[in-house]
Amino acid sequence: MIRVMVVDDSAYSRVAISKMLDQHPEITVTTTASSGEEAIRKILRERPDVVTLDLEMSGMDGFSVLRWLEANLPTPVVVVSSQNTEKNVFKALEMGAVEFVAKPTGKASPLLGQMEQALIVKVLSASKARVPTPVPPEIIPEPSPPQGPLHPAGPALILIGASTGGPPTIQKILSALPPLPVPIVVAQHMPPVFTSLFAERLNKATLFPVLEARDGEPLEPGKAYIAPGGRHAVIQIQDQAAHLRLIPKIESDLHCPSVNQLFNSAARHFHERLVAVLLTGMGDDGAEGLLNIHRAGGRCIAESMESAVIFGMPGEAVRLGAADQILPSWQIPGALLHLLQKKA
Repeated sequence: MIRVMVVDDSAYSRVAISKMLDQHPEITVTTTASSGEEAIRKILRERPDVVTLDLEMSGMDGFSVLRWLEANLPTPVVVVSSQNTEKNVFKALEMGAVEFVAKPTGKASPLLGQMEQALIVKVLSASKARVPTPVPPEIIPEPSPPQGPLHPAGPALILIGASTGGPPTIQKILSALPPLPVPIVVAQHMPPVFTSLFAERLNKATLFPVLEARDGEPLEPGKAYIAPGGRHAVIQIQDQAAHLRLIPKIESDLHCPSVNQLFNSAARHFHERLVAVLLTGMGDDGAEGLLNIHRAGGRCIAESMESAVIFGMPGEAVRLGAADQILPSWQIPGALLHLLQKKA
């Protein structure tokens, strides 16, 4: 059984979240806390496997709890945040939270059913997370342009896919890169609204524009595009140029945006001129797509167990033989620059 502590200063939220989780046969809520101070006392006593954490609480807030956990007792945390605190979610992820769930406003919200499903999936995922993420053994140098001439038949597109633990890892990778002569497309498992804020956050942290993808727009070198939550991003060729098309989610889709759909669509068009990176995440989304890119002649990188919060997605790609390189996250920017400089 996965032992969970629910931390929220709202009595209604504590009861509602506990009921949602207790319905799953593999999850049991062992205790709850109404404040950060109470949470720390009970965490020391109960040692839960996963903590669900509200960020906005009087007294010691959720951020203070995260700081204490990181310094004293690393524990997987799923942030359960109201819709008006989206920006705080990314701060929490940078501080060590491994997942988040948007909390609908209103006790009778029709979105409560969706929240229940997402919450259970995220807690199951967080229970397998390894925290804290290892610190790179050496400082990453300031981004610098690729040295030497770029081969005309070299990579023309970079793809990145991730799930649990992905947002801070993607930010570290992109912020360590200089402006590149190719576009970058990112598929991160994330609900609507949050992907636009994620793109805004990345745009402030990088040396090149980062945008939430729009349907039909052409891919421009030197820009990065974030697939929007709730829709799949696929690559199409129109008038001899690559465009992004956004496809609505259907009921049977497990992940949206899907890393597999992005990777598979690009493999059909770019073949050996494609570089794909599969990062941390639960499950196997992206492994099949990375294998298809590998078979088409593209270069494939999987994040190693050394840095992945969850080695599920990259681990499955490694098992399939899809990875040309298996690297910790802090070595991936250098590997991408090397592939851009490498001659055919």
